[in-house]
Amino acid sequence: MALTLLILRLIICILVSPLYLLSFLGVWSWICKKCFPYFLVRFSVMYNKQMASKKRELFSNLQEFVGPSGKLSLLEVGCGTGTNFKFYPPGCMVTCVDPNPNLEKFLIKSIAENRHLQFERFVVAVGENMHQVADGSMDAVVCTLVLCSVENQEQILREVCRVLRPGGAFYFMEHVAAERSTWNYFWQQVLDPAWYLFFDGCNLTRESWKAVERAGFSRVKLQHLQAPLTWELVRPHIYGYAVK
Repeated sequence: MALTLLILRLIICILVSPLYLLSFLGVWSWICKKCFPYFLVRFSVMYNKQMASKKRELFSNLQEFVGPSGKLSLLEVGCGTGTNFKFYPPGCMVTCVDPNPNLEKFLIKSIAENRHLQFERFVVAVGENMHQVADGSMDAVVCTLVLCSVENQEQILREVCRVLRPGGAFYFMEHVAAERSTWNYFWQQVLDPAWYLFFDGCNLTRESWKAVERAGFSRVKLQHLQAPLTWELVRPHIYGYAVK
């Protein structure tokens, strides 16, 4: 089995080697930054439709973390096109962070469609370095389908802890590696090199729950599920929240 996996991965790597060359030259990343937002718009509609009940469940207790100001200050890291906005409670003050500046026009559209929110600002930055966001300034931080593609999970979670006030909460919903004994995990390993290129740095085989569990939160409520998605490869999910 290990040899079969190695051979199949090698074939995949050979097939996508021109794209790796373009990536090395910086051309592919430029193309992805320009084109990926248009994919996200379509994908997010499908994902929200299939995951709406789980998202409502996930964000159902956000109001419990309202800070001393009386309003919920929320930071969404890797905000994409703003598809989580409709699940946030009325009056929520939202700050968005994403490394792709081309997403701003899609965010503006989402803001216009979600007048129940108070939009604060859009910060162009990677989650591993959010120095524009002050220490302890957020009641809640949200990541959905983000930990799969960040460069350093431990660093982004340190940043999450830094910007959260004591008693604030980190909410997450992420696709993760399948159980290692399954065929799904086998094919995740085979296709991961191509998936990474086509889906803007996304990894199929990350065990992100381990990073969350060792990030130093005082309390973690984490669940595994098989998401009702069309693509088998990304059905394994985790979701929940962790309190600083």
